[in-house]
Amino acid sequence: MLNLTGKNALITGIANNRSIAWGIAQQLHKGGANLGVTYLPDPKGRFEKKVQQLVESLQPSIFLPCDVQDDGQIDATFETIEREWGKLDILVHCLAFANKEDLTGEFSSMSREGFAKALDISTYSLTRLAKGAKPLMSEGGSIITLSYLGGTKVIPNYNLMGIAKSGLEMSVRYLAAELGPSNVRVNAISAGPIRTLASSAVGGILDMIRHVEEVAPLRRTVTTLEVGNVAAFLCSDLASGMTGQVLYVDAGYEIMGM
Repeated sequence: MLNLTGKNALITGIANNRSIAWGIAQQLHKGGANLGVTYLPDPKGRFEKKVQQLVESLQPSIFLPCDVQDDGQIDATFETIEREWGKLDILVHCLAFANKEDLTGEFSSMSREGFAKALDISTYSLTRLAKGAKPLMSEGGSIITLSYLGGTKVIPNYNLMGIAKSGLEMSVRYLAAELGPSNVRVNAISAGPIRTLASSAVGGILDMIRHVEEVAPLRRTVTTLEVGNVAAFLCSDLASGMTGQVLYVDAGYEIMGM
């Protein structure tokens, strides 16, 4: 039976109640995990208030600002975890960003600045967070991140984010190789298209969802809670033999050809 009681889990990337990170947080809480939540700080505190109200029902024992482009905030996050919890068992990375103009038009027209920012937030942040988590996972642990089919196949209006997700999946493999001897597992979930705040930046997202509903073997797309169920499994001892993997949670769409 899936049991996360006694596990400390840090979750990043909750934006609203449609976030995949929110679905994951709900299922980890259901499994008995003690949650810590980070949010993206902004000058007016809008994100803090919104996320805090949303996660209140999950009773997170740690609630912190963390902009992954700021090493100081990342270090402060893990210092707080060490002080409050003493150890970390689970790290959930649900972070991605690209300028909207770098997702549309000709692929070769993306900007140098946009490329650097997208790879920093969407790809490098996993490695940077894993570096901070590593010394706190002295009893082993699980790190999971979110990918998408656009990291391996050409998807219209995905462009630069496809490069970021491809790099993210390769980062999963290298981190799994590095952290394996410490009994820390690193895996990714490649979810089908879900209407979220992040996916709204992808042109034609509703058409993509309808296409999956017509073509996928299950004739539907997936929910955030279904992704959360797989995340909870990966974070539990039931997945103790799995690392370096990308699991597709997309109603089977990935297997289809024509």
